[in-house]
Amino acid sequence: MSREADIFKVTLIGSIVNMLLTLFKFVAGIVGHSAAMTADAIHSLSDLLTDGVVLLFVRLSSKPEDDDHHYGHGKYETLATTLIGLSLIAVAIGIGYHGVTTMLFWWQGGTVEAPGTLALWAAILSIAAKELVYRYTIYKARRLNSPAVEANAWHHRSDALSSLGTLVGIGGAILLGNRWTVLDPIASIVVALFLTATAWKMIRYGINELMEVSLPADIEQEILTIATQSPDVHKPHHLRTRRIGNRYAIELHIRMDGNIPLHVAHTRTHEIEQALKKRFGEATIITLHVEPL
Repeated sequence: MSREADIFKVTLIGSIVNMLLTLFKFVAGIVGHSAAMTADAIHSLSDLLTDGVVLLFVRLSSKPEDDDHHYGHGKYETLATTLIGLSLIAVAIGIGYHGVTTMLFWWQGGTVEAPGTLALWAAILSIAAKELVYRYTIYKARRLNSPAVEANAWHHRSDALSSLGTLVGIGGAILLGNRWTVLDPIASIVVALFLTATAWKMIRYGINELMEVSLPADIEQEILTIATQSPDVHKPHHLRTRRIGNRYAIELHIRMDGNIPLHVAHTRTHEIEQALKKRFGEATIITLHVEPL
């Protein structure tokens, strides 16, 4: 199965789960009079929308190099990660606003209706289902080296954890009586704060890659170590790195004895390229510049 087909499969499975949970949560939130569960349903709806973003942008990122994109289309996957983060921020603002206004209404003497047991069962089901989907998706994301799928996996995990907060709020409101029904909107605010933290991590990752941030220092050191293991190669320098979607781009200057034959210098550079591709993947983009020692 191709990488694109594998991503499509794992995302489609998540989409089906999201669609079923969204419908059930909306019904449970409305029938069960739970602001926290309704907020949770909106979160699941955002998961469903981001699944569509992943499917669209990963398909675009898998297109080969062309005259307009000599380095391929991998940045589309990075853009998808950023958009997922932004969508989470939007969801968090909406959920937080509703939770705060409901809590203020209660503070001013208003009555917040206690949630029903249907909302409680919806929260339990959501936690179990989304945690299972998260574990499956993060496993596939790391095998496929896909930042967009990994971001979507964390979206699933955030839904599971937000449902956990919802469970606490709904359970507290039911068990502790009418005086504590405010726990339901408080739980929705906690959900919003958690979503914001998760979204910020995604957005920061996406922006860093779009702004051509270098690879981590330990990976750059590993690149230099691989280069110096080849015979006749001395003092590699002027290393430049970046990430393009799910692959690395590496530029490096290496020094060799200026008197060795050209075919030997070519063989050594080819050996370094093969060693780097073996370590970081065949799709790694490598540019080596040879200088006389």
